[in-house]
Order: sequence, then C-alpha cells, then structure tokens
Amino acid sequence: MTDTKVLSLNGLSKRFGSVIANDCVDLELHKGEVLALLGENGAGKTTLMNMLFGHYMPDAGTVEVADEAGQMQALPLGHPQAALAAGIGMVHQHFALAENLSALNNIVLGSERLSLLRRDLKAARAKIERIMQHTGLTVTLDTPVGRLSVGERQRVEILKALYRDVRILVLDEPTAVLTPQEADTLFENIGAMTREGLSVIFISHKLREVLAFSQRIAVLRHGKKVGEIATAEADERIIARMMVGADTPETARQEMTPGAPVLTLQDVSVTGRSKRDSLTGANLTVHAHEILGIAGVSGNGQSALAGLISGLNRPTSGRVTLAAEEVAQVTPTNMIKAGVGRIPEDRHHDGMVGAMSVAENMVIERLSDPEVQSAGFLKKDAITANAEKLTADYDVRGPGVGARARLLSGGNIQKMILARVFEQSPKLILANQPTRGLDMLAASEVARRLLEARAAGAGIVLISEDLDEILGLADRVVVIHDGEMIEAETRDREAIGLMMAGEVTPHEPQQSGAETQ
Repeated sequence: MTDTKVLSLNGLSKRFGSVIANDCVDLELHKGEVLALLGENGAGKTTLMNMLFGHYMPDAGTVEVADEAGQMQALPLGHPQAALAAGIGMVHQHFALAENLSALNNIVLGSERLSLLRRDLKAARAKIERIMQHTGLTVTLDTPVGRLSVGERQRVEILKALYRDVRILVLDEPTAVLTPQEADTLFENIGAMTREGLSVIFISHKLREVLAFSQRIAVLRHGKKVGEIATAEADERIIARMMVGADTPETARQEMTPGAPVLTLQDVSVTGRSKRDSLTGANLTVHAHEILGIAGVSGNGQSALAGLISGLNRPTSGRVTLAAEEVAQVTPTNMIKAGVGRIPEDRHHDGMVGAMSVAENMVIERLSDPEVQSAGFLKKDAITANAEKLTADYDVRGPGVGARARLLSGGNIQKMILARVFEQSPKLILANQPTRGLDMLAASEVARRLLEARAAGAGIVLISEDLDEILGLADRVVVIHDGEMIEAETRDREAIGLMMAGEVTPHEPQQSGAETQ
C-alpha cells in the first residue's frame, strides 16, 4: 500500500423515500490498499458502492478518481460506463453470468463495440490468459459457466473486471458461497494484485477474513460512517462495537448429552431439477438436546433437505421418522403437527404472508389453538396481545403489529419468524440461514435462543453457509455435497472445507492446525 490516493468519496448521500440509506459519507482509498467496508444489514454499504459504480445517482456529494497520471478527476455520477472508463470495477455478491455461454464469452461480453463486424476472440483469449497467468485466477475458458464450480464462477466475475483494466475493484461479499480454501486462495490472489497497484474495497460480514486480509477498516452504521481503524489495531470486539454501538454478548456452547432421536431419515431420496437440487440416499439422525450443523457450498442439496423437513418436498424413497413415529405423508401441515418449527431460507417467499398483519403472521401456524380461535372465529385481542409481547421480546421494529408484514425490513421479518418458531417450543427446529440479514447483536441473540431450545430438549438442524457459525454452535457437523451427506469426524476448518468441495474423507487430517471451536 502507498500513500497515493486513488479514490475520494465526498459527502455522498442517498435517500429512498423516508429512508436515509447514506448520510454524507466520506471515504478514501489508496493505491495498493485493501479496504474492508463493514456495517450491519441495512447500514448502507452496498448503496454506497452502487453510487460509486453509477447504479444509483447520489442526492448529494461528489466522487473523485485518480487518472493514469495520478491526478484526481471528478467522476460523472450515475453512469456505470463512466466508472468503468475511470478504471472502477464491481463484482456483486450474486453472479451475473450467462450459464450457457463459455467463460471466455462471459468475460468479454459487453466490452466490445457494437459497430464491430467480427469478434476478435483470439486477441481476447490472449489477454485473458496473460491476466490469469499474472494473477493466478485460472479457469477453463471454453467450458460453459453452468458447468463450473462456484469458486470458478467467482474467478470469472473478477476476470470480467480485470479484463476491462480496472484499477479499483469493489467486491461485495466475495466469499459468501466459497469454501474456506477457495476464500483463502482468492485473497492470496488479490494480495498479489494489490502489490502490483490494484486497489480493493471489499464488503464482508466475516470478521476473520477482514482481520486477515485488509489493511484498513471503515464502518457504516445507519447510513453514516462512524469510524475507521487500521486493521493491525483492530480485533473482533472492537469491530463489533463500532458496527452496532455496543459489545456483542458471547454465546458459548456447553457440552450436553444427546437425548432420544427426534428426526431420522433412512435412505431418503428427493428428486429435484438437478443433482444439486436433490438428495440421494440420505441417512440422518438428529437427537434431542443436539444441534446438527449442515455445512456445504450453496446449491448442493441444502434446499432439498430443508424442503423435506418443512414438508414442502416429498421423498421419492426412504422413511422419515419424527419422535419415533414414521411420517406417512410428508406435508407442511403434518410436519407442523408433529412438532417441527421452521425458519426458512427465503423469509419473504416461505416465511410469511406479506398481505397479512404482523400479529396474524405470528400465529399463522397455530390457528387451531384455542388461545387463537374459538368456534372458527379468531380472537383478535389475544392475537394482538401475543404479537405485542413477542415484538418486544424479540425486538421486532416496524410500523406496529397491525401493519402488513411486508412493510417490515428483511431483518425484522426474520425476527418475526424467529419469535413465531421459538415460542411454540417445537421438538425439532429447522434453522435455515437463521442469522442472514441480522446485525451482530441480533445474530448473537439467535445463537442464544438456539442454544436455549437445545437445552430445553429440542433437536435442531442448522443449515448455514457460514462455517464459523456452524463450528461455533453445532454438536455434530454433516457435510452435504452434490446431494450426498457424510458426517465429519473433525472440527478442523481446512478438512471440512475440503469435504465441502468433495475432495477428502471426513476424518481428522494427520497434520492440521488447531481445532476451531
């Protein structure tokens, strides 16, 4: 990193209706620097970067970018092409790739003039091969993107930016769907590029990566920049305090003797659209007083497993047993009646009815309860009182319990779902990405409640793309890859990461680092 400034954001502000997404944010970036941009969900990180890249037009403020001679120049705002011309590239969290096209065609797509009569793919290939050799970001250029691994697709996205000769690279949650090994390799390659002068801003919620790979940290809270700190002077507690304005309570898993089985899958298969949407001969047992963590790269059968436990997917073969009784017909109603509490991955689509009120959503899975209805009529006063208590207990913020649930923010919808599930004291809890979209304090509270439910006798299936979350909470870890599940007999991050990529057996490596608890 040098002292040469390559980017300056000056007083950027953006409002969406009554919501202030960014409030007079200043930010600088230096040549060869890796700057981590942190903040709780809704803090304004992605909005700020979208203004830099021209996707959003700021309500106020300016952006200056160094030209090739090092002179700071004003950047025309609201124009992605102007940002690209100034040497700024952005890689979004969700890939924007055409799966039927080759990696080569994806990389050059959109970079050629429409007036060209012929495409010079030979020159493009030569340039990309030079970039791959220089950066270590290698992919097979002639393979359709749909046949590439998730890590290879991430490399294609970054190569798309580097092909356009960017000098400033913005990465939004670059490792969200990568194995630990893929994430480490990515940052090693990024480090090599920064030594050649590339400057990087990356948004992440994984503090381990932030502390390992950045030089400086900037933190947003409620749309404002609340501080900066050199990474060498930071630790997780300091960063958490900056992000949420308070210390995050530590949640420790205590050893506990497992109870009787609450869920058993015997040779269960679920047929989906592809192998990654399916389960093949799954055998799984979850006990009372136990959290079973399901680790895997996104798209390897987790949705099929979650759909099965929720009752949305019916098995094509095998037996499903809940609390020692075989489930004759797997349906949402039957699974709820059998004592399954469901925290779905897609909270908007599967977790609520947006047109119904917050209060109604909190009782939607127990409408036959005499506390909720009598003779077919809803007890509205009781429903309202229940919702007011739960919104206070779970810190659900919004326009009120009588408002439509769709008016809540994503994080508050998640809290509403958590309140509904935990208050039913289910025998089995499906926790599918339970902390996604929650700030650190709220995520810590979810962990505390999961551990409380475990102590009370529930069995919990925790599906998460955050391996640190699984290792911190789960009593046992099962890795899922291409629809097949195998139990890990180790808590070593590296070994589990290789299992997630389908490369090794589940046993403890002969030579490994310290265990991650």
